[in-house]
Amino acid sequence: MSARILIGIGGGIAAYKVCEVISALVKSGAEVKAILTPAAEKFITPLTLTTLCRQPVYTDESLWSPWHSRPLHIELGEWADVMVLAPLTANTLAKLVTGFADNLLTNVVLASSMPILVAPAMNTTMWEHAVVQRNWDQLLADPRYHAIGPGVGLLACDTVGDGRMAEPSDLLSYIQSLGVTKGKRDLIGKHLLISTGSTREHLDPVRFIGNPASGKMGQALALAAWHRGAEVELIQAWVATPLRPETHLTTLAVTSAAELQSAMLAAFPQADWTIMAAAVGDVKPAQYFTEKLPKHSLPNDLPLQPIPDILAELGQHKQGHQRLIGFAAQTGEIVSPAQEKLKHKQLDAIVANPIDQAQSGFGSDRNQGIFIDVRGHQVPIPLCSKLHMAHQLLDLICDLETDLSRIA
Repeated sequence: MSARILIGIGGGIAAYKVCEVISALVKSGAEVKAILTPAAEKFITPLTLTTLCRQPVYTDESLWSPWHSRPLHIELGEWADVMVLAPLTANTLAKLVTGFADNLLTNVVLASSMPILVAPAMNTTMWEHAVVQRNWDQLLADPRYHAIGPGVGLLACDTVGDGRMAEPSDLLSYIQSLGVTKGKRDLIGKHLLISTGSTREHLDPVRFIGNPASGKMGQALALAAWHRGAEVELIQAWVATPLRPETHLTTLAVTSAAELQSAMLAAFPQADWTIMAAAVGDVKPAQYFTEKLPKHSLPNDLPLQPIPDILAELGQHKQGHQRLIGFAAQTGEIVSPAQEKLKHKQLDAIVANPIDQAQSGFGSDRNQGIFIDVRGHQVPIPLCSKLHMAHQLLDLICDLETDLSRIA
């Protein structure tokens, strides 16, 4: 990640989480600078952040330093690609809404135009106070601000409820998205239906036929679309790590292909775009046993029966305004099989995914592929993080949508 990230840290106990975020950003290649408010210095020291950022950290004293050739708040505002305010306290929230500029952090906000990710953290009663909620709604009315959290959990005051700051991994994915999109919300008004994970077809309560898909690609697509303003419905078969509820996605968990088929068909009519990233099996045991079979009772030859082709069925129901995109997990030559699936299943586009290549198979955090659309265009996507690939795919689908709408 090559973005320049400015982290503004407020005075709350959740400030300790930001250390993990900064460390991960620096390791990913981002350049990170940090601002501590006076209250934040009570929770975390400038020395700690200087060590993590690999460069000096700024405090209010820095604003008046004579060693800057230009005003510091102007320099920082022009330098950053993305700003993150975490934890966002009730005090800083009120300042942002009213336009106060009484410290370095708020001066930078007013003297800049980059997108700002805000991650509130406070006691539940404070968070639910009418004034705080009014300020929060007013802040989010400004498209410059992107919100994550707060979540529900055990707080430092021993309260269990709303007010817990978003977890570092969730902050990191949103920051990475903003580094790619520069804050654009080009999917507002779009309803996306996305499937992910691997289906499991059980022989008995403990044995099943499945595949090693982790669900990471579909989850990355769902997060990327949500970060860009879409309404997202994510239907997950088995996944390695379920998304946390505070990601604000509508999610539904399923196990078998039959359950996935039912869920997809029910949700499909409301979707503008449907992306079938789930790895669905082709066959299942012909018989299901309600109790675990003893080892000596396992059949030497397991009778199988085919599973309905969900993607082809969706293609038959697709309306003119809808876009349907599939994935083709392939080994060897990947383009020809993907083109055949594109045509046979009446898709608008398909992603040919080489699962036999290093770091791009099932379970990897990175991926690559070739985007093939109904116009005959082929766009290679080099190896990158799955979140970055998700944004590239969404860009390509946007272009395809524009082109097909123009033709129609």
